[in-house]
Amino acid sequence: RAAIIGAGPSGFYAAAALFKEGIHVTVDLFDRLIAPHGLVRYGVAPDHQNIKAVAKTYDRTAAEPGFRYFGNVEFGKDITHEELKKHYDVIFYTTGAQSDRKLGIPGEDLPNSMSATEFVAWYNGHPDYRDLEVDLSCNAAIVVGVGNVAMDVA
Repeated sequence: RAAIIGAGPSGFYAAAALFKEGIHVTVDLFDRLIAPHGLVRYGVAPDHQNIKAVAKTYDRTAAEPGFRYFGNVEFGKDITHEELKKHYDVIFYTTGAQSDRKLGIPGEDLPNSMSATEFVAWYNGHPDYRDLEVDLSCNAAIVVGVGNVAMDVA
């Protein structure tokens, strides 16, 4: 029996790897959010459907006999490492990055200044960011960075 904490890409790939071994395995995947897929669901721009299509791969893993998903279960609050050790042979922690890194630049604490993670999560409907106040009435914005997410934000 395997427990996986975190139902994002790493959690699903860990589950898939266990099933590919060809051994009889039960995989219980836990996530604090009600819906699985983590970053793919909440961190990819809505116009990038080709990237979001990987969720179909995760759904195939979820259809494996022996797979169970437990959403709305927060590690450290609803379940603990000690409780999991009593019921599972192996535990994987695949929670990903939980917060952004401050840049340490002037202005990052000004009103309506936010990280790309916050903004992307907000426009993708992440439950933790539904109450984020985003003022879209401005005529200009500054985006720091030139990566994929920076371009999504721009």
